Amino acid sequence: MNGADRLCETLLANGIGVCFANPGTSEMHFVAALDRNPEMRCILGLFEGVVTGAADGYGRMKDQPAATLLHTGPGLANGLANLHNARRAHSPIVNIVGDHASYHLPYDAPLTSDIDALAAPMSNWVHRVSGPDDVGAAAEAACRAARAMPGIATLILPGNAAWGEAKPAEVSRAVRPAPVPVTESTIRDVAAALRAAGSHAGLILAGTAARAAPLDAAARIAAATGARMLGEMFVARAERGRGRPPLERIVYPVDQAVEQLRDFDLLVLVGATPPVAFFAYPGKPSALARDGARLMTLSLPGEDAGAALEALAADIGAPHRLPRRPEAPPPPDGHIDGALTDEALAVLIAQGLPENAVVVDECITSVRSFYGMTAGAPPHDFVMACTGGAIGAGPPVATGAAVACPDRKVLNLQADGSAMYTLQALWTQAREKLDVVTVIFANRVYAVLQTEMRAVGVNRFGRNAERMLSLGDPALDWVALAAGMGVEGKRVDDAKGFRSALDHALSRPGPFLIEAVMS
Repeated sequence: MNGADRLCETLLANGIGVCFANPGTSEMHFVAALDRNPEMRCILGLFEGVVTGAADGYGRMKDQPAATLLHTGPGLANGLANLHNARRAHSPIVNIVGDHASYHLPYDAPLTSDIDALAAPMSNWVHRVSGPDDVGAAAEAACRAARAMPGIATLILPGNAAWGEAKPAEVSRAVRPAPVPVTESTIRDVAAALRAAGSHAGLILAGTAARAAPLDAAARIAAATGARMLGEMFVARAERGRGRPPLERIVYPVDQAVEQLRDFDLLVLVGATPPVAFFAYPGKPSALARDGARLMTLSLPGEDAGAALEALAADIGAPHRLPRRPEAPPPPDGHIDGALTDEALAVLIAQGLPENAVVVDECITSVRSFYGMTAGAPPHDFVMACTGGAIGAGPPVATGAAVACPDRKVLNLQADGSAMYTLQALWTQAREKLDVVTVIFANRVYAVLQTEMRAVGVNRFGRNAERMLSLGDPALDWVALAAGMGVEGKRVDDAKGFRSALDHALSRPGPFLIEAVMS
């Protein structure tokens, strides 16, 4: 047995049965080991950003890590943007990066780079394997580290550690760490503050706190105290829809977000971070809570948010069951005709949303009203792809979500500009026959950047600005791009055509792309 075999058997023993990969020469011994272990599902991505983004989507929906396989420092560098998003989402990933044989590094061959330094900013844990006998323990530690936060564990595998003979040893199995409990004193302090603040308090819920059972506990706390329930601006995953308490999301535009939070004297963070503006703007605040508002942390990411909310509900004396659950109205049911505007698309998608769907949102500026419209839609999961703000996460995250949830329809709401970063994900969806419907919002501009230009006081765009912010001349042909990746597609430019295309896409298995040309 060589080190690569030991790595593969340790991953499998620790419940990691999927490897998203884009390997190179340094990883060929590990590829051979994967070939000897067909129970490991290996999924090729044609770009490393697809590999890391798919592992992120898988981790968010499966609540357990997949492995990635990347080729040396440049391969890792190509995947870093979506590892950044995954780290912000606290997704569990075991990130395996091949490197030159250790004795080859002093020769400074072309692919030589400081992989440890590249990995560190986007990883919660980094380890360079010292040799074949270190592989098993290192892989077990990586599996444990990925689940502990959860977060990104990066294992650097030199070529000679992969091909070298490993001594016989027991397979290392990591004990999944129990969630960290929240202290009783924290529960008491937050309960007292909520009683005092009453309706001027808010609960900001993120991570596992945005799942159905913790949301129910939060709703009972809100009913007992008058507090409002809020979700983070870029929520990693929320369980929403009919029968689940609605979660108001903090909005993106800084002026609207400041107004949204203006009346709160107290904000309790449950697996969330303090709300801040996405960017700095001249004369506008960085912190979104008003001056003088108190921020308290009930639970940090990695702590047991569900148990903390249940304990908080008990301390406050909230009812064990709400006599009447808070319900949101269903999506609008009126008939939509005419051009494809933001509002028309939001209504049409909300009306067509199937039960138990996974919605992966990277539409950036389009259909922002969709989130509010679907609070009372059929039960579904809502995933904001670019939790760290690095665009190009939507198609890969949708790909990983479909691997994790093969029995659920995945709907990727996707801006056209950011989709170009990782359109190779469509090829992986076609090869793996994944049940993903991609809706491309073809406004043919970087609309978010036009908004940001106006936010800093630039309202008239000259030739240079127009050419940097426009995706026209030539216009992207998304149906042709999808066909080139093996995915069937349809271009539509009115509500009737979109409704028909969406019904068709949702009625059939496998990937499908709709290019919605917006007016």
